Amino acid sequence: MKEDIKPNFSQIARQYGVDRRTAKTLYDKAGQVKEVVRKKRNIHGKLDDFKEIVKLKYEAGCTAMAIYRFIQKKGYTGGYTLVKTFCRNYKQEEIKKATIRVTHTIGLSAQVDWKEEVKLRDKYGKVHTFNIFLYVLPYSKLKFISLTMDKSQDTLFEMLYKAFQYTNGVPKEIWFDNMATVVDHHSS
Repeated sequence: MKEDIKPNFSQIARQYGVDRRTAKTLYDKAGQVKEVVRKKRNIHGKLDDFKEIVKLKYEAGCTAMAIYRFIQKKGYTGGYTLVKTFCRNYKQEEIKKATIRVTHTIGLSAQVDWKEEVKLRDKYGKVHTFNIFLYVLPYSKLKFISLTMDKSQDTLFEMLYKAFQYTNGVPKEIWFDNMATVVDHHSS
């Protein structure tokens, strides 16, 4: 069947950025090539015996250098860079595990943020201070934004009312970004 089809070797060569003769040679050899399965080599690294100790020490708040010096006393013969890289990668893995993906449904929630005390100077050098109120519906990304001169609870309620009017509805939940106007006390 291979003899019946003659591909355009010039076009194949241009597509893969090789010489026409190379494309023809590889095509001719394609029927003769056997699939090579490589076995994964089982290499025992210098840090393998110490990884659990490194993880425990890193979780306890030790620096990579302190961990390196500690495991050196336990018989580690590798370098500091290997320990530092392992700690960095371990930290990234832990961050990925701790990240929670939040999915939003229609009408369930809204997010409110208040950028407080934004200062701008006019062309005469006078400083103007104001606040930016932002209301976002996460599912649709619909936003309501407004400038306010103060950040009292009355102003917050007024802005929420205007946001509800603008979006034609009230969500079941509103998530606030730890705003002083909303929070009575912070958890310790």
